[in-house]
Amino acid sequence: MEFLPYTIKWLEVILRWGHVLFAILWVGNSFLFNYLDNNLNKNITSDDIDGEGYLMHSGFFYKLSRLKTSPPQDYLNRLVIFKWQSYLTFVTGMLLLVVIYYYNAGVLMVDKRVLLIPPSYAIIISLLSLIISWFVYDLLCKSKLIENNVLFISTGIILLAIVSFGLTKLFGPKFAILSVGLIIGSNMFGNVFTVIIPNQMNIISSSERGEKFDMSLSLAAKQRSIHNNYSTFLVLFIMLSGHSSFLVYHQYNWLILCAIAVISGVARHYFNLRGRNIHRLYILISSIIALIVLAVLVLLFK
Repeated sequence: MEFLPYTIKWLEVILRWGHVLFAILWVGNSFLFNYLDNNLNKNITSDDIDGEGYLMHSGFFYKLSRLKTSPPQDYLNRLVIFKWQSYLTFVTGMLLLVVIYYYNAGVLMVDKRVLLIPPSYAIIISLLSLIISWFVYDLLCKSKLIENNVLFISTGIILLAIVSFGLTKLFGPKFAILSVGLIIGSNMFGNVFTVIIPNQMNIISSSERGEKFDMSLSLAAKQRSIHNNYSTFLVLFIMLSGHSSFLVYHQYNWLILCAIAVISGVARHYFNLRGRNIHRLYILISSIIALIVLAVLVLLFK
């Protein structure tokens, strides 16, 4: 076996392992903190504490408090900031994209039955889709549209359908579906890198100077974190979609993907509500029924 192909194979193995590991850590943190926020007791009259709760793990009780003000100065230097999980998930994902798909673009990206283009063009289109999608999403988040959940979600679903359909007309089915996951995952990383972490660092800087921090920074960071939370189920599905060829290579694969996006979002909403002790079992049941209906339709229109 030649040295370069052998090295690339090992690099692929290590990157796949790292990508899955860091994704687990990132998703775990996202689910945990959103769950904790939803479960905190907010009926507290305090100038310092916004909510509190108790946990148990490994035989110990833990007290959790969400503060309105900054912690003591000596704790600011020991803050645990969850960012590297996101950063490393993105970095390993992009390296995998280069090592596997861009390196073999002529085979894994270009499909002459769909559109015969030079591999270099396919790579450029792929990169542009990531960049443009981020700017569009970020612009929507900073617009007045964000104030209306129904309009914002509807716009997101419409854009998802347009992008998904468009990509299936540019790339082979497998890479087209994967590209949707790349776009959403990149947007999730963008939320962390350009909004969540910078806002957190600004809050820490204000706290170190003894100034009252801007609560709007916290709310903006939390909003992007919630977007990531609702996107997670779909991204995980797309990460594993290579094992579901009957969906990926279906003639309506882009439509199936949009349906799964809605179903997974609804299911995620149920669990988020349940975390706030709001039990709406019909939401989960409706998502399960919708998935069954989708499975029947996929079979009928194969």
